[in-house]
Amino acid sequence: MPFDRRHLAWILLLLAPALFSVNMLAARYAVFFPPNALALGRWIFVALMLLPFVWKRLVARRDAVAREWPDLLLLGALGMWICGAWVYIGAHTVPALNIGLIYAASPILVVVLGRVIDKEPLSPGRIAGIILCLAGVAAVFAKGQLTNLLEVRFTSGDLWVVAGSASWGLYSVLLKHRSSRLDAMTRLCATSIAGCVVLVPFTLGEGVLWGWPDLADGRLWVTWLVTALVPGVLAYTAYSFCVQELGPSRTSISLYLGPPYVGLMAWAALGEAPQWYHLLGIALVLPGLFLATRPPVKGA
Repeated sequence: MPFDRRHLAWILLLLAPALFSVNMLAARYAVFFPPNALALGRWIFVALMLLPFVWKRLVARRDAVAREWPDLLLLGALGMWICGAWVYIGAHTVPALNIGLIYAASPILVVVLGRVIDKEPLSPGRIAGIILCLAGVAAVFAKGQLTNLLEVRFTSGDLWVVAGSASWGLYSVLLKHRSSRLDAMTRLCATSIAGCVVLVPFTLGEGVLWGWPDLADGRLWVTWLVTALVPGVLAYTAYSFCVQELGPSRTSISLYLGPPYVGLMAWAALGEAPQWYHLLGIALVLPGLFLATRPPVKGA
């Protein structure tokens, strides 16, 4: 069987959660920077990285960009401002356990919207897969102890993360259902620019009220560049491609792989060896992904 776009989408489906996980680590690391400025700098760099590759297509399709500008602003507000700055705000006070559990609900929203909008079937196998994925995520973030889940306390910062999680679900669905004449990379560049437009007034207000970022701090520039490249250009391009090829519901469920990836990254970057509950989480998430994302059996 020849290798085609759909095969590539399945490979990216497994890779995208690892790329997105870098942003979770960055959010916890960069709490000393103003969140809106952190998000704005990230997406400015994303746009600058993409422009050399898509400039000719943006010019050639400028009529499409002009016609789709309202959609681009909406996607920019959802995917770059709310999913960016708001999560960075929440990361100031919200522990990783809360963030992981809250974001675990995002694919559920996408599946529900897919059911309402596209009438996508929710077979018993798919429901079982979602439950397994949720259990795997919970096992990782609760460190295998049920009491850790029962002792979770939600703070005001959790509301920012809840909004980011819901926004990501809407972003995923709109990405599929708002038709575009732009290819995935060109659309991402245009959406990044639109997101920056949305972020500018909030960044200015943030600077006036609470202070400006220290541009002489090298950590800020490194954070901007890393978050722009890895969970920005690479992750969003891969995710957009998967949404177009596989649909938003199936693609969003892959994000349940995030917690195991975070555990492996912490081991590589911080020397924290994986624990037994990481293996338990992976053992639950992988079969859950298989059940939740496999295509329905024809004639069943």
